[in-house]
Amino acid sequence: MSDSSPPHRTRWPAAVRALSHRNFQIYFVGQGVSTLGKWVQQVALAWLAYHLTGSAVLLGLITFLSLAPQLLIGPLAGAWIDRHDKRRLLIVVQLILIVQSLVLGLATWLGWVGGPFIAGMALLLGLLNALETPLRQALIGSFVDNPGDLPNALVLNAMLINAARFVGPPLAGALIAFAGEAACFLLTAVAFLALLGGLLKVRGTASPKAGGSTVQVFREGLDYMWQTRNVRQLLVNVIMVNLLASCYAALLPILARAVFAGDARVLGWLWGAAGAGAFVATLVLAVGGALPRLRQFTDAGALSCAVALTGLWLAGELPLALLALAVLGFGITLSNVSTNMQLQSGAPSHLRGRVIAFYIAMRFGFEALGGMAAGLIAARWGAPATLGIAGAVLMLGLLGQYIRYCRH
Repeated sequence: MSDSSPPHRTRWPAAVRALSHRNFQIYFVGQGVSTLGKWVQQVALAWLAYHLTGSAVLLGLITFLSLAPQLLIGPLAGAWIDRHDKRRLLIVVQLILIVQSLVLGLATWLGWVGGPFIAGMALLLGLLNALETPLRQALIGSFVDNPGDLPNALVLNAMLINAARFVGPPLAGALIAFAGEAACFLLTAVAFLALLGGLLKVRGTASPKAGGSTVQVFREGLDYMWQTRNVRQLLVNVIMVNLLASCYAALLPILARAVFAGDARVLGWLWGAAGAGAFVATLVLAVGGALPRLRQFTDAGALSCAVALTGLWLAGELPLALLALAVLGFGITLSNVSTNMQLQSGAPSHLRGRVIAFYIAMRFGFEALGGMAAGLIAARWGAPATLGIAGAVLMLGLLGQYIRYCRH
């Protein structure tokens, strides 16, 4: 059974009605500042790695290490967090993230960084994110008193993340040019304090804890997803989009420096273009993302990704590349967020943490694999050709999925 209560009456516009809940307001502000810091750190780490080593393989490795733990331990993490107090766990993880950013900033400032150190920090960040991301997603429902407002809370959360994705990379590029990467990492540590403060202030509705061992809880969630046809189809779509489309992120420093002869500011523009498209996608979902139409949005987003990857391959000028990245960011976000809304709205409340964890594992785990593969392919054939190959394979995958759907 899904939580299908109608939205409660509120003075807030329908597109932002979840903000009528005070706990969600507090979380929303803290999450916004924290996510902005995350994007600043991500851009600074990629630029630091590339300008120190010039290695496309290292860029792919960093992407892999920072995301792969989502795939490897994310599903089990979902079962584990369903057995514990999610808010307290997130507070602890947030404290560790603050320490991680401080150490990274101090080491960069002192000149102690190199390829192995950067890879190690990326792995630590990936392990922490494997816990933090499903915790944040699973807690959203506890900050919204009416279950009917949960889909709106999810899309507002995604809108916030993508607004930070639009603002954060250009900010990081300017800050790198002005003060260096160490300043970005220290700023991220400060930003994480905002979410920590919000978590200490809110008192959400406690969700029931799952009984049994972690393995038993894990199997219960796995059985639900395997036996639910719509869930299986959505997760296959998540795998295709993030394996093939999200790999662009690992190649942006190469595009900025080797293809368009730019610096960290150009890298910020490239990230920002993708973020702008992603933000527009969340606006579309906030206004028109009713549950019966979400599957159409998922499919349209995946098709947009295939077209945008081809456009990015053919783009010979920076403005065309920025346009293609905006379409790519739009497609990835439209597909991923609409999928997340369908999964969370349809999942039983006692299974939601596990469903979210599996979704996140597929989302970021296959992005990690795609980023690693993209780095290896780009080292041989170049970044533009790699993006073109990804676009062609994604188009073939979507065609195969459509043919299979028509037969059934």
